Amino acid sequence: MWRLDYPWLLVVLAAGLAAYRWLPPYMEPRSALRVPFFDEIAAATGQRASLPGLRRSPMQRAVYTLVFALAVLALCRPVRVEPPIVHHQAVRDMVLAVDISQSMETVDIAAAGAAPRDRLSVVKAVVNTFIAARTDDRIGLTIFGSAAYPQAPLTMDHSTVQDLLAQLQPGMAGPNTAIGDAIGLAIKQFDQTPAADKILILLTDGADTGSAIPPGQAAQIAAQRKIVIHTIGIGDPNSQGEGRADFAALQSIAQLTGGRFFSAADADALAAVYETLNRSIPHDTTVISHQPKHDFFWVPLGAALALLVLLQLYLMAAAYWTQTRTQTRAARGEAAWPST
Repeated sequence: MWRLDYPWLLVVLAAGLAAYRWLPPYMEPRSALRVPFFDEIAAATGQRASLPGLRRSPMQRAVYTLVFALAVLALCRPVRVEPPIVHHQAVRDMVLAVDISQSMETVDIAAAGAAPRDRLSVVKAVVNTFIAARTDDRIGLTIFGSAAYPQAPLTMDHSTVQDLLAQLQPGMAGPNTAIGDAIGLAIKQFDQTPAADKILILLTDGADTGSAIPPGQAAQIAAQRKIVIHTIGIGDPNSQGEGRADFAALQSIAQLTGGRFFSAADADALAAVYETLNRSIPHDTTVISHQPKHDFFWVPLGAALALLVLLQLYLMAAAYWTQTRTQTRAARGEAAWPST
């Protein structure tokens, strides 16, 4: 699409043409010899008196008018606007914190009509589906066991996050469960993002066992920084031993940050949890549109300069031709007179 950035400057063109058409020519006062019988001399020589000023041919007037119009067009800045380029920018960042402690290799999670599988295998399948559904969000992956580690930074490259998720194995980060450290690490990841919505989804099958920062304190810091934490506890809450998930602590973490707590005893319940989270978290994005513009003011400006150069060359050639012809005629006239 073509357009003028400053179309109002076309008024200059109309004003210039109107001034040329209706304003009187400028006459500079000069010394002159007054002849009382000037009209008789003009009649005798067959010439007609006219006002002083430059005499231009119709071609010169047409060229100068066109040059003026092209110069005004260049001032109006003609541009060609390309179709808009649309960029989608995520409005929220999401960190998935996955427990890969030794207890995640327990084979007790089954789907309807299927044999039980280990907890981490079921978690990886469900989380992978959740990542695929969040196409407009930046997603990061944090793993934790005896300590917490950033597995993937916040990114729109979801396929890489899914590949890293598929490589997880129980016990890679140690046998224990450091929930407080996982929350603290996610807070650090969110410190580098300007997104308005910051969400942490934390999944674990155990209770915190010796984090550097207590989970409750980490949750309070997250709440102060407007980070929402959704917690998911998997496994049987009525089981005994160190591997039993502390559902009360997970529920407290969620309440402190404005999130929700979910429990999942089997694969179908876990899939339903992530489906609920997917529906409850909006998918809207910020759309940034940019229309590239290409300036073409140089086209009319170059055409105007080219016309002036061509006109000047033409006038120089015409003057040279006239002078040569006058000299030739004068030479012929002098040769026609006999010498005495």
